[in-house]
Amino acid sequence: MQRNAARKGIIYTAVSFAMWGLFPVYWKLLEHIPAMEILAHRIIWSFVFMCVLLTVLRKWRTGWRELRLLKANGGLLALFFASILISVNWFVYIWAVNHGFLLEASLGYYINPLVSVLLGIIFLKEKLNRLQIAAVSIAGAAVILSAFQYGAVPYIALLLAFSFGLYGLCKKRTSLSSTIGLTLETLLITPLALIYLGYAAHGSSSGAWSGETWALLFLAGVFTALPLLLFAEGAKRLPLYQVGILQYIAPTITLMLGVFVYHEPFSGQKAFTFICIWAALLLFTVSHLKWKRPLKSR
Repeated sequence: MQRNAARKGIIYTAVSFAMWGLFPVYWKLLEHIPAMEILAHRIIWSFVFMCVLLTVLRKWRTGWRELRLLKANGGLLALFFASILISVNWFVYIWAVNHGFLLEASLGYYINPLVSVLLGIIFLKEKLNRLQIAAVSIAGAAVILSAFQYGAVPYIALLLAFSFGLYGLCKKRTSLSSTIGLTLETLLITPLALIYLGYAAHGSSSGAWSGETWALLFLAGVFTALPLLLFAEGAKRLPLYQVGILQYIAPTITLMLGVFVYHEPFSGQKAFTFICIWAALLLFTVSHLKWKRPLKSR
Protein backbone atom coordinates (compact mmCIF):
# COMPACT_ATOMS: atom_id res chain seq x y z
CA MET A 1 0.00 0.00 0.00
CA GLN A 2 2.79 2.43 0.94
CA ARG A 3 4.72 1.56 -2.24
CA ASN A 4 1.60 2.16 -4.34
CA ALA A 5 1.08 5.56 -2.69
CA ALA A 6 4.72 6.48 -3.38
CA ARG A 7 4.36 5.41 -7.03
CA LYS A 8 1.26 7.59 -7.40
CA GLY A 9 3.09 10.43 -5.69
CA ILE A 10 5.98 10.23 -8.16
CA ILE A 11 3.58 10.12 -11.13
CA TYR A 12 1.45 13.06 -9.93
CA THR A 13 4.48 15.18 -9.03
CA ALA A 14 6.42 14.37 -12.21
CA VAL A 15 3.40 15.14 -14.41
CA SER A 16 2.84 18.47 -12.62
CA PHE A 17 6.48 19.53 -13.20
CA ALA A 18 6.34 18.31 -16.80
CA MET A 19 3.26 20.48 -17.38
CA TRP A 20 5.03 23.49 -15.91
CA GLY A 21 8.04 22.77 -18.10
CA LEU A 22 5.87 22.63 -21.23
CA PHE A 23 4.06 25.90 -20.46
CA PRO A 24 6.23 27.86 -22.97
CA VAL A 25 4.58 25.95 -25.83
CA TYR A 26 1.20 27.19 -24.59
CA TRP A 27 2.26 30.83 -24.12
CA LYS A 28 3.88 30.88 -27.57
CA LEU A 29 0.41 30.28 -29.02
CA LEU A 30 -0.62 33.60 -27.46
CA GLU A 31 2.48 35.65 -28.28
CA HIS A 32 0.41 38.02 -30.45
CA ILE A 33 -1.19 39.31 -27.21
CA PRO A 34 0.70 41.62 -24.78
CA ALA A 35 2.02 39.74 -21.73
CA MET A 36 0.04 41.91 -19.30
CA GLU A 37 -3.24 41.10 -21.05
CA ILE A 38 -2.40 37.37 -20.99
CA LEU A 39 -1.65 37.69 -17.28
CA ALA A 40 -4.94 39.47 -16.57
CA HIS A 41 -6.92 36.76 -18.38
CA ARG A 42 -4.92 34.03 -16.65
CA ILE A 43 -5.78 35.47 -13.23
CA ILE A 44 -9.48 35.97 -14.00
CA TRP A 45 -10.06 32.57 -15.60
CA SER A 46 -8.04 30.82 -12.90
CA PHE A 47 -10.36 32.38 -10.33
CA VAL A 48 -13.46 31.35 -12.31
CA PHE A 49 -12.19 27.80 -12.69
CA MET A 50 -11.33 27.53 -8.99
CA CYS A 51 -14.83 28.76 -8.05
CA VAL A 52 -16.36 26.05 -10.24
CA LEU A 53 -13.99 23.46 -8.75
CA LEU A 54 -14.83 24.46 -5.17
CA THR A 55 -18.52 24.18 -6.03
CA VAL A 56 -18.08 20.70 -7.53
CA LEU A 57 -15.97 19.56 -4.56
CA ARG A 58 -18.33 21.26 -2.10
CA LYS A 59 -15.46 23.04 -0.38
CA TRP A 60 -16.93 26.52 0.04
CA ARG A 61 -17.64 25.89 3.73
CA THR A 62 -14.07 24.61 4.20
CA GLY A 63 -12.75 27.67 2.39
CA TRP A 64 -14.73 30.04 4.59
CA ARG A 65 -13.46 28.23 7.69
CA GLU A 66 -9.83 28.44 6.50
CA LEU A 67 -10.25 32.12 5.67
CA ARG A 68 -11.60 32.93 9.14
CA LEU A 69 -8.75 31.00 10.73
CA LEU A 70 -6.25 32.84 8.54
CA LYS A 71 -7.76 36.20 9.55
CA ALA A 72 -7.59 35.24 13.23
CA ASN A 73 -3.90 34.31 12.84
CA GLY A 74 -3.05 37.59 11.09
CA GLY A 75 -2.19 35.90 7.79
CA LEU A 76 -4.29 38.04 5.42
CA LEU A 77 -1.42 40.42 4.69
CA ALA A 78 0.86 37.48 3.86
CA LEU A 79 -1.85 36.15 1.52
CA PHE A 80 -2.09 39.52 -0.22
CA PHE A 81 1.67 39.69 -0.73
CA ALA A 82 1.63 36.08 -1.97
CA SER A 83 -0.97 37.01 -4.62
CA ILE A 84 1.14 39.98 -5.77
CA LEU A 85 4.33 37.91 -5.91
CA ILE A 86 2.82 35.04 -7.89
CA SER A 87 1.33 37.58 -10.33
CA VAL A 88 4.78 39.15 -10.81
CA ASN A 89 6.23 35.67 -11.34
CA TRP A 90 3.57 34.76 -13.91
CA PHE A 91 4.03 38.04 -15.79
CA VAL A 92 7.83 37.81 -15.97
CA TYR A 93 7.63 34.20 -17.16
CA ILE A 94 5.05 34.93 -19.89
CA TRP A 95 7.04 37.98 -21.03
CA ALA A 96 10.31 36.02 -21.07
CA VAL A 97 8.82 33.15 -23.09
CA ASN A 98 7.29 35.44 -25.72
CA HIS A 99 10.41 37.64 -26.04
CA GLY A 100 12.97 34.88 -26.58
CA PHE A 101 14.35 34.49 -23.04
CA LEU A 102 13.46 30.85 -22.40
CA LEU A 103 17.00 29.93 -21.36
CA GLU A 104 17.11 32.68 -18.77
CA ALA A 105 13.66 31.65 -17.52
CA SER A 106 14.88 28.07 -17.06
CA LEU A 107 17.95 29.39 -15.23
CA GLY A 108 15.63 31.23 -12.85
CA TYR A 109 13.80 28.05 -11.89
CA TYR A 110 17.07 26.14 -11.55
CA ILE A 111 18.37 28.62 -8.97
CA ASN A 112 14.99 28.97 -7.23
CA PRO A 113 15.67 26.17 -4.65
CA LEU A 114 18.96 27.85 -3.72
CA VAL A 115 17.26 31.23 -3.44
CA SER A 116 14.66 29.64 -1.15
CA VAL A 117 17.48 28.37 1.05
CA LEU A 118 19.00 31.87 1.14
CA LEU A 119 15.64 33.39 2.10
CA GLY A 120 15.30 30.77 4.82
CA ILE A 121 18.60 31.91 6.30
CA ILE A 122 17.64 35.60 6.18
CA PHE A 123 14.02 35.44 7.34
CA LEU A 124 13.64 32.13 9.19
CA LYS A 125 17.13 31.95 10.75
CA GLU A 126 17.67 28.50 9.24
CA LYS A 127 21.16 27.02 9.28
CA LEU A 128 23.02 25.31 6.45
CA ASN A 129 25.43 22.41 6.41
CA ARG A 130 28.74 22.63 4.53
CA LEU A 131 27.41 21.17 1.28
CA GLN A 132 24.51 23.60 1.23
CA ILE A 133 26.86 26.54 1.90
CA ALA A 134 29.03 25.39 -1.01
CA ALA A 135 25.96 25.03 -3.27
CA VAL A 136 24.69 28.55 -2.53
CA SER A 137 28.21 29.98 -2.96
CA ILE A 138 28.70 28.32 -6.36
CA ALA A 139 25.28 29.53 -7.55
CA GLY A 140 26.05 33.08 -6.39
CA ALA A 141 29.41 33.00 -8.16
CA ALA A 142 27.72 31.73 -11.36
CA VAL A 143 25.26 34.65 -11.34
CA ILE A 144 28.07 37.17 -10.77
CA LEU A 145 30.19 35.62 -13.54
CA SER A 146 27.17 35.69 -15.84
CA ALA A 147 26.75 39.40 -15.16
CA PHE A 148 30.40 40.06 -16.06
CA GLN A 149 30.27 37.89 -19.20
CA TYR A 150 27.12 39.49 -20.64
CA GLY A 151 27.70 42.96 -19.24
CA ALA A 152 24.28 42.76 -17.58
CA VAL A 153 22.71 41.07 -14.58
CA PRO A 154 20.43 38.10 -15.54
CA TYR A 155 17.47 40.02 -14.15
CA ILE A 156 14.80 37.75 -15.63
CA ALA A 157 16.28 34.68 -13.91
CA LEU A 158 16.67 36.57 -10.63
CA LEU A 159 13.15 38.04 -10.79
CA LEU A 160 11.65 34.60 -11.37
CA ALA A 161 13.74 32.95 -8.65
CA PHE A 162 13.20 35.63 -5.99
CA SER A 163 9.51 36.28 -6.72
CA PHE A 164 8.75 32.56 -6.41
CA GLY A 165 11.03 32.18 -3.40
CA LEU A 166 9.34 35.09 -1.59
CA TYR A 167 5.96 33.68 -2.63
CA GLY A 168 6.86 30.42 -0.89
CA LEU A 169 7.96 32.39 2.17
CA CYS A 170 4.60 34.19 2.33
CA LYS A 171 2.76 30.90 1.88
CA LYS A 172 4.41 29.61 5.06
CA ARG A 173 2.37 32.21 6.94
CA THR A 174 -0.94 31.17 5.39
CA SER A 175 -1.10 27.35 5.83
CA LEU A 176 -3.99 27.10 3.35
CA SER A 177 -4.82 24.01 1.30
CA SER A 178 -3.80 24.29 -2.36
CA THR A 179 -7.34 24.70 -3.73
CA ILE A 180 -8.41 27.29 -1.16
CA GLY A 181 -5.06 29.07 -1.40
CA LEU A 182 -5.17 29.52 -5.19
CA THR A 183 -8.81 30.60 -5.04
CA LEU A 184 -8.12 33.30 -2.45
CA GLU A 185 -4.92 34.47 -4.17
CA THR A 186 -6.68 34.93 -7.50
CA LEU A 187 -9.69 36.48 -5.74
CA LEU A 188 -7.48 39.21 -4.25
CA ILE A 189 -5.85 40.07 -7.57
CA THR A 190 -8.85 39.58 -9.91
CA PRO A 191 -10.27 43.12 -9.31
CA LEU A 192 -6.93 44.61 -10.46
CA ALA A 193 -6.94 42.31 -13.50
CA LEU A 194 -10.49 43.44 -14.41
CA ILE A 195 -9.55 47.11 -13.98
CA TYR A 196 -6.52 46.62 -16.21
CA LEU A 197 -8.53 44.90 -18.94
CA GLY A 198 -11.11 47.69 -18.79
CA TYR A 199 -8.36 50.30 -19.12
CA ALA A 200 -6.58 48.39 -21.90
CA ALA A 201 -9.78 47.72 -23.87
CA HIS A 202 -9.46 51.00 -25.80
CA GLY A 203 -6.14 50.04 -27.38
CA SER A 204 -6.63 46.28 -27.39
CA SER A 205 -7.23 44.20 -30.51
CA SER A 206 -9.42 41.78 -28.54
CA GLY A 207 -12.36 42.48 -30.87
CA ALA A 208 -10.43 40.77 -33.66
CA TRP A 209 -9.32 37.75 -31.63
CA SER A 210 -10.39 34.38 -32.95
CA GLY A 211 -12.44 31.85 -31.03
CA GLU A 212 -9.26 29.79 -30.69
CA THR A 213 -7.51 32.67 -28.94
CA TRP A 214 -10.39 33.13 -26.50
CA ALA A 215 -10.42 29.39 -25.82
CA LEU A 216 -6.69 29.42 -25.09
CA LEU A 217 -7.11 32.35 -22.69
CA PHE A 218 -9.94 30.59 -20.86
CA LEU A 219 -8.06 27.28 -20.69
CA ALA A 220 -5.07 29.13 -19.20
CA GLY A 221 -7.07 29.14 -15.98
CA VAL A 222 -7.54 25.37 -16.14
CA PHE A 223 -3.88 24.72 -16.97
CA THR A 224 -2.80 27.03 -14.16
CA ALA A 225 -4.78 25.09 -11.56
CA LEU A 226 -4.33 21.53 -12.85
CA PRO A 227 -0.55 21.10 -12.26
CA LEU A 228 -0.89 22.78 -8.87
CA LEU A 229 -3.56 20.29 -7.81
CA LEU A 230 -1.52 17.35 -9.14
CA PHE A 231 1.51 18.64 -7.29
CA ALA A 232 -0.45 18.94 -4.04
CA GLU A 233 -1.66 15.35 -4.37
CA GLY A 234 1.79 14.06 -5.26
CA ALA A 235 3.78 16.01 -2.67
CA LYS A 236 1.77 14.70 0.26
CA ARG A 237 2.66 11.12 -0.77
CA LEU A 238 6.42 11.76 -1.07
CA PRO A 239 9.25 12.83 1.24
CA LEU A 240 10.50 16.36 0.68
CA TYR A 241 13.86 15.32 -0.79
CA GLN A 242 12.13 13.37 -3.60
CA VAL A 243 9.96 16.36 -4.44
CA GLY A 244 13.14 18.45 -4.49
CA ILE A 245 14.78 16.16 -7.04
CA LEU A 246 11.68 15.97 -9.26
CA GLN A 247 11.33 19.77 -9.40
CA TYR A 248 14.28 19.96 -11.82
CA ILE A 249 12.08 18.36 -14.50
CA ALA A 250 10.39 21.70 -15.26
CA PRO A 251 13.45 23.90 -15.95
CA THR A 252 15.13 21.04 -17.84
CA ILE A 253 12.18 20.75 -20.24
CA THR A 254 12.13 24.54 -20.63
CA LEU A 255 15.86 24.55 -21.36
CA MET A 256 15.45 21.81 -23.99
CA LEU A 257 12.59 23.73 -25.61
CA GLY A 258 14.66 26.91 -25.72
CA VAL A 259 17.67 25.23 -27.33
CA PHE A 260 16.17 22.59 -29.63
CA VAL A 261 12.67 23.86 -30.48
CA TYR A 262 12.92 27.67 -30.40
CA HIS A 263 16.66 27.77 -31.22
CA GLU A 264 17.75 30.36 -28.69
CA PRO A 265 21.54 30.86 -28.77
CA PHE A 266 23.35 28.67 -26.24
CA SER A 267 26.87 30.09 -26.15
CA GLY A 268 29.87 28.77 -24.26
CA GLN A 269 29.38 31.46 -21.61
CA LYS A 270 25.77 30.38 -21.04
CA ALA A 271 26.83 26.74 -20.92
CA PHE A 272 29.40 27.58 -18.23
CA THR A 273 26.77 29.37 -16.15
CA PHE A 274 24.41 26.40 -16.38
CA ILE A 275 27.21 23.95 -15.51
CA CYS A 276 27.96 25.96 -12.36
CA ILE A 277 24.26 25.95 -11.41
CA TRP A 278 23.97 22.21 -12.08
CA ALA A 279 27.03 21.59 -9.89
CA ALA A 280 25.44 23.66 -7.13
CA LEU A 281 22.17 21.74 -7.45
CA LEU A 282 24.04 18.42 -7.34
CA LEU A 283 25.66 19.44 -4.05
CA PHE A 284 22.31 20.69 -2.77
CA THR A 285 20.60 17.38 -3.65
CA VAL A 286 23.39 15.31 -2.11
CA SER A 287 23.12 17.34 1.08
CA HIS A 288 19.42 16.44 1.30
CA LEU A 289 20.11 12.76 0.63
CA LYS A 290 22.80 12.67 3.31
CA TRP A 291 20.40 14.33 5.73
CA LYS A 292 17.69 11.84 4.86
CA ARG A 293 19.80 8.69 5.30
CA PRO A 294 20.18 8.86 9.13
CA LEU A 295 16.43 9.32 9.48
CA LYS A 296 15.80 5.95 7.78
CA SER A 297 18.13 4.14 10.16
CA ARG A 298 16.29 5.28 13.28
